[in-house]
Amino acid sequence: MSTGMIIVLTGVAFFLMTCMALLDIARKDFGSIEMKALWAFIVALVPFIGVVVYFLFGFRKGKRPAAESPTD
Repeated sequence: MSTGMIIVLTGVAFFLMTCMALLDIARKDFGSIEMKALWAFIVALVPFIGVVVYFLFGFRKGKRPAAESPTD
């Protein structure tokens, strides 16, 4: 496998992880909009490192809102 291919695959992997992290941040409640914005800022604007930091430290901090049961 060539060096160029490895670089491209690494870039694609980090892009997908960034998208997953941003979607996870959007769905979770971090207690305040400021915390949510801070995590989104870190993930989006600090390439590569922001995603790793979020998955290590922020992933478990937010809480998913309780699923509402469908009403009849």
